[in-house]
Amino acid sequence: MTEAHWIAERAALRCLACHHPDWTQEELATCLGRSCSWVKKWLGRLDQAPPDDLSVLQSRSRARHTPPPAMPAALVERILAIRDEPPEHLTRVPGPRTILYYLPRDPLVQAQGLVPPRSTTTVWKVLRQQGRIVHEPRRRHQPVERPAPLEEIQMDFKDASTVPPEPDGKRQHAVEVCNFVDAGTSIALWAQVSADFHAETALVAVLSFLRQYGLPRRMTFDRDPRWVGSASGRDFPSALVRLLRCLGIDPQVCPPHRPDHNAFVERYHRTYNEECLQVERPRTAEAVREVTDAFLDHYNWVRPNQARSCGNVPPRVACPTLPTLPQLPEGVDPDRWLEAIDGQAFARTVQPNGNVLVDLRPYYIRQALAGRQVVLVVRAAERIFDVWYAHERLKQVPIKGLSGQRLPFEQYAERMQEEARSDYRRWLQAHRHIGQAPLWTAAGSG
Repeated sequence: MTEAHWIAERAALRCLACHHPDWTQEELATCLGRSCSWVKKWLGRLDQAPPDDLSVLQSRSRARHTPPPAMPAALVERILAIRDEPPEHLTRVPGPRTILYYLPRDPLVQAQGLVPPRSTTTVWKVLRQQGRIVHEPRRRHQPVERPAPLEEIQMDFKDASTVPPEPDGKRQHAVEVCNFVDAGTSIALWAQVSADFHAETALVAVLSFLRQYGLPRRMTFDRDPRWVGSASGRDFPSALVRLLRCLGIDPQVCPPHRPDHNAFVERYHRTYNEECLQVERPRTAEAVREVTDAFLDHYNWVRPNQARSCGNVPPRVACPTLPTLPQLPEGVDPDRWLEAIDGQAFARTVQPNGNVLVDLRPYYIRQALAGRQVVLVVRAAERIFDVWYAHERLKQVPIKGLSGQRLPFEQYAERMQEEARSDYRRWLQAHRHIGQAPLWTAAGSG
């Protein structure tokens, strides 16, 4: 991996840490595909530098110039012997500190003139490498603090698995339900049934919800490509994420493999599946729509809910009135989303014609740098890229595709639907090219 890629990854860490201060180091490491120690080291360095300092992203290697000396095999054997057969009638399994006490007194160690290690960490590594210590991930049990009513909306897709697959069409997820649940009250606010959920129709479902209820402070969803986009060459956020940010809604994307961050809608899916779908067993989209509408009324007004916010009464009985949220604005700044990726960096190799591609758009750098790697850093306030090569800033280029002026909301909504439609077409072309069926993989669907 080149220095340009390292700089881009460190800049991505700084952006994630800035926009998700509640994420743990483990969640940041999983999202970036790096180790926790790497995240911890660079968070410490980034915290000591100003937020606009790019020099802190440069490498500062402190690696050894020579490999560390290997521990003699005889000394490893004595460490394991003390661990497996504790001396002097010791009635417990000795740990690294106890082993350090016995090693200098061991007759075989003294006879062979071996120099015992001085650190318990060294002994611990030997025990870990030899299978004497098994590492178990620490379980974190923390109570979830409930937000205020309608402050956080969680949304996800649920597969209506009782609907049979189409003979000549989709083999999985023939019909799905897009559910919206309020994290503060456990109320199931909205459910939309469709046999064709993709990037555009998912965005339309969100718009329908916002027209009905208004603008919450944040919306939480998983990493389903219909929400966050797919690996199709796009570098900027998906159309849905940009729409939410432009409306002043904070999109909370769950870290990888963490459905507990979307816990309330996931828990509703379990109830919905067990008490509705598996009982009624609808076989068509229209049947799913009918039983879902009936179940929403039953779930909210009749069925007792044991959530802490409900107190063993139905959610709408526990919270009969909901606050009024701000309505959709008449005009929108379509470039407001750029503030969320301020400082983000993209490593690119300059093409023979001197161009690089960012978010599928060409930017001319310098033909003399063909084959070299450059880094483009987002400057949201100026709406430009800072272009860096090695330790030198080459130039600044305007970010393409921005509007530069406010738009009426309906015109903006149509524009975002068109962008989502283009992403879906690009996704279809990519999957047809590799011989896959045109099916969105619902990463978080129950």
